Amino acid sequence: MIYNSSINNINQPERTFEPITIGRLAPDFVALSTQGYIRLSDYRGKWVILTSHPQAFGAVSTTEIISSAQNYPRLSEQNIEIIGLTTDNIYSILAWINDIYQNTGISIPFPIIADTDLALSEMYGMISPDRMFGVTVRSTFIIDPSGRIRAVITLPVSTGGNQEELLRILDSILVNENYNLHTPANWKPGDPLVVPNPVSYEEMVSRAENSESLGYYCPFWYLCYTYLNSNNISSPPGQTNNNISSR
Repeated sequence: MIYNSSINNINQPERTFEPITIGRLAPDFVALSTQGYIRLSDYRGKWVILTSHPQAFGAVSTTEIISSAQNYPRLSEQNIEIIGLTTDNIYSILAWINDIYQNTGISIPFPIIADTDLALSEMYGMISPDRMFGVTVRSTFIIDPSGRIRAVITLPVSTGGNQEELLRILDSILVNENYNLHTPANWKPGDPLVVPNPVSYEEMVSRAENSESLGYYCPFWYLCYTYLNSNNISSPPGQTNNNISSR
């Protein structure tokens, strides 16, 4: 369980929340944002990236917000929305995004929630129970169109998020969802994919005997690579055409 326990609020009623885990429904909420009140469930049918920032006007958070804004057009084209969150009040956040615009010309096209009472931060486990940090950690939740959490990324306040890694994770999830294939270590779109392990003896034998016709390269009986658009892959990964996008 996630507990709201701190020496600073020891006399306050303790709130408990279900742990945020991959596969569960993302807790719904209505919250004030830079685009008015928003409800998470109104985003059903879209992929959602819910991401927290420790504070407005934070140096690292500013780089994250700008990077997200620059990536927003290509995300939006693929039915992916972004929701930001900080624990500052709405006026501070509005002043922050206006300052970004005045200095860079970059508008922030997605809402940023003002979680001043920490309700969402605690609900989503963005504040550690031992209060190692006095602010929210950098947490990102990838939520699918049905409202389920598909990935959770948590970073310390000193480490900015990597947009390319976030997009890579999204690509990986979509590859699995659309093609029932897995992605190996250090995978990037266009690289070979991993076929799920065989679940029966017959499948194992069939894979070994028909790997070439299946378009598999199998260095081990339990590890086979393939490409999305390949009917035959007879050479190891890295020696074939990698210019294949997963989308």
